[in-house]
Amino acid sequence: MDFNLPDAWQARRMRNENKKRRNDKRSVYQRDRARILHSAAFRRLQAKTQVLGAEHSDFYRTRLTHSLEVSQIGTGIVAQLKEKQPTFRALLPSTGLMESLCLAHDIGHPPYGHGGEIALNYMMREEGGFEGNAQTFRIVTLLEPYTQHHGMNLARRTLLGVMKYPALISAAHNGQSPTPVTDFRHLKARDWQPAKGIYDHDSARRDWVLEPLCDADKALFLTFRDNQPDGEHRKTRFKSLDCSIMELADDIAYGVHDLEDAIVMGLVNREQWQEAVASVLAECGDPWLESHIGELSEQMFGPPYERKDAIGALVNTLLTSVEIAPTVQDGAQCFQSPLLAWNAFLPDVMAGVLETLKRFVSEFVVKQPELQVVEYKGQQLVMELFDAFASDPERLLPKDYRQDWLIAQQAGESGMRVIADYLSSMTDSFAQKLHSTMFTAASNGPLYAIR
Repeated sequence: MDFNLPDAWQARRMRNENKKRRNDKRSVYQRDRARILHSAAFRRLQAKTQVLGAEHSDFYRTRLTHSLEVSQIGTGIVAQLKEKQPTFRALLPSTGLMESLCLAHDIGHPPYGHGGEIALNYMMREEGGFEGNAQTFRIVTLLEPYTQHHGMNLARRTLLGVMKYPALISAAHNGQSPTPVTDFRHLKARDWQPAKGIYDHDSARRDWVLEPLCDADKALFLTFRDNQPDGEHRKTRFKSLDCSIMELADDIAYGVHDLEDAIVMGLVNREQWQEAVASVLAECGDPWLESHIGELSEQMFGPPYERKDAIGALVNTLLTSVEIAPTVQDGAQCFQSPLLAWNAFLPDVMAGVLETLKRFVSEFVVKQPELQVVEYKGQQLVMELFDAFASDPERLLPKDYRQDWLIAQQAGESGMRVIADYLSSMTDSFAQKLHSTMFTAASNGPLYAIR
C-alpha cells in the first residue's frame, strides 16, 4: 500500500518562524513535543484535577501524571502495531508525534475537572459555549505564547491528531437551551453538558488544518453519528488514525491507571470489584483474561508491588490487542487520505473489557458523592469568578488578558471568550486562592497570573 503523505501535513501555519537554533537535528514532531512539554499550559496540569483533587495527596494522579501515562501507553501501542502489522509502519506516527498528541490532549481542561467545564459552558452559553477539547485546540493554535499569533504553531498533522471532534460546536449543539438559573447554587450539571467540537471563533484555524483533504474527505470527516439519543448533542463520526491511537491510550489510562488511585484511597473494595468487574471478565471471551482474572484480582487488593503487577498486566492485555483496520461506512472504505482511511481499534471482546473497567471507575469513583461535592464546589467557585470578571473586565483582568479583551471590544465582540480563556487556564489552587482574595476578608495578598 502507498502511504506517501504530502509535505503539507508537516507544514506550520506560520512558515518562517526565524528561530535561532544551531545544528538542530530534530524532526518536525520532536520539535512539537518540545513546544508542548515546555508550555505553561502543560505545566499547569500538575495542579489540575484528574479524578481526585491534587490537594488530597501528592500520590494521586493529576492531569499531568495522567498525560504522561497516556503518552507511555500511546507510544507502546504504536510500537506493537509496527511489529504486529508491519504493512502500516510508514503510516504510523513517530514517537515524537504520538507523544505530542498524548501530552497535549488535556491541556484545555479547566480547574476542577468536569465541574469547571460545566461552569464555563454555562457562563458562555450565549457566547459559543465552552468545552475542554475545543479549548485544547484553541491553546495550541492561538493562546500559548510560543508565537505572537499562532500559539505553539504545531505541524498540521499534529493538529489533526489533537482534533477529537472536528465539527464546529454550533453544528454539534442540539439547539436546546435550558432556562438559565437565578442562583448559581441551583444549576444542575446534567442540563449544561457541553457540545463537543471546535469553537466557531476558531473555524479558520480548523479549516487550515483540513486543507490537504479532498472535498469528499473533508465533508465526510465533519459528519455526525447516526441515532444520537434524543436531547443529546451530536458527535462527529470519524477521527484521524493518530487521534484514534491517542484516544485508546487515554481510555486505557482512565480505565486502568485511575483504578489504582481508587483502590489505594479505599473508594472501592474487593467485593465491588468482584461483582462489577472480575465476574464479567471471567466470562469476557478472552482466554488469557478468563484464566488469569482470579489471580489478578488477588493482586489488585494485595501488597503495592502485586497491585502494580496486576495494573501493568491489564494495561498490557489491552495495549497488545489494538489493531489497525479500515475506516468504513456502509461496509466500504470511505476515505481517500490514508490518515483518515485507517483507524486503530480494539476487537469487540477487548473493547468490552475496557468499557467494563471505565464504567467501574465512573460508577464507583467519579460519581460518588464525596467527589461530586468537590466538583460542585469548583463549579460554584468558577461561576462566581467569571461573574466577577465579567462585571468589570477592564479593571480586573490581568494585563495580557485585559489587552486581549480590549482588542475583542474593538472588533465588536463581547470579550467573554477572553475571560473564559483566563479562568480555564487556572489551576485548582490558583482559582481557589483568587476566589478567597476577591471574596473573603482575610486573604493572602495579591496573586499574579503569568501566561
